[in-house]
This record gives sequence, C-alpha cells and structure tokens, in this order.
Amino acid sequence: MSGTERDEADSPIRVAVTGTPGTGKSTATALLADEYDVIHLNDRIKRDDGLWTERDADRDTLVADLDAVRDRLGDWSGVLDSHLAHRFDVDRVVVLRCHPETVETRLRERGEPAPTAEENAESEALDVILSEAVAEHGTENVYEIDTTDRDPAAVADAIRAAIEGDREPSAGTVDFMDYI
Repeated sequence: MSGTERDEADSPIRVAVTGTPGTGKSTATALLADEYDVIHLNDRIKRDDGLWTERDADRDTLVADLDAVRDRLGDWSGVLDSHLAHRFDVDRVVVLRCHPETVETRLRERGEPAPTAEENAESEALDVILSEAVAEHGTENVYEIDTTDRDPAAVADAIRAAIEGDREPSAGTVDFMDYI
C-alpha cells in the first residue's frame, strides 16, 4: 500500500531509519522516495549552513548541531535517514544492522580511512546505535533489520513493513558479538 493510500491515523508520520554508517540506510530509503517523503539528513547537514558546529579533522566529518537541525526540520513528516535519526522525535525507529566485517568493507570501498571504518565496525558489533535508539524510544518503537545478506529492495520492503505496521518491534534480535 502506498503512502497516500494508508490510513494516516493508524500509521506513524515520523520514522527514523538509522544505523551505523555502511548498513545501507541511504540506499534503501532512496527506494522508498516514491511512497514517502524521505529526508537524507546527512546530505542536508553538509549542504545547509548553520547545521554543524565544527569539522572533526581526525574523522573528516562534520559535527552536527542537533538543536539547529531540529529547528530547520520544523514540523516534518516522513522518513528521516541518518545515523543520527534516532536522536529526533519520531513515532518509530528502524535500526539497520549489518555484520561488522561487511560494514568495514563497504566503508573502505567508499573511501573512508581505515581507522574510521574499523571504529564503525566495532560500534556495530557493540550495538551502539541500537542501544541509543532503545534508550531514547523504548523497545516497543524500535524495529531492527539485519541487512547483511539482503539486497536494497528487500531492505526497503522490510522498512516499509515496519512503517506500515506489518512487522512487530524487534530490538535485540541481531547479534554480532562474535566479531569482538
């Protein structure tokens, strides 16, 4: 069922799609753009003035000003895609997970420095973003999806099922501790 056909009273209007960099958030949410308003938050932070406070030279990343981002987003609805998305007021949080070795490989392939790729792989193994999402939104609002062996269309389908309520909350179902 498309975003225009679903009953807005029963469906969440703000959904965070979050996860460690390299888990497939932007690729999967791009496939949902015909059905939902998708906000690629990291792109917006890079593009719009005033949404970051400094550049982390060691990681070659921008440090987002979450208060400024909240103000700029205003009264938004749709799907918020970012490793920071769970830090915002949302109805549901979809946490994409991926085996840490795969995360590290993907990040290196897109040109991330080895220490950054390794740090993100360790973060994924330790459930950092999942833990933050559960602490912020509760287990009843978090949907964990393992993307390791799924193609982007299958990941998009799983995200859609969480948005539409065709999937039960599932925080804590993915375990990558073997990586550590």
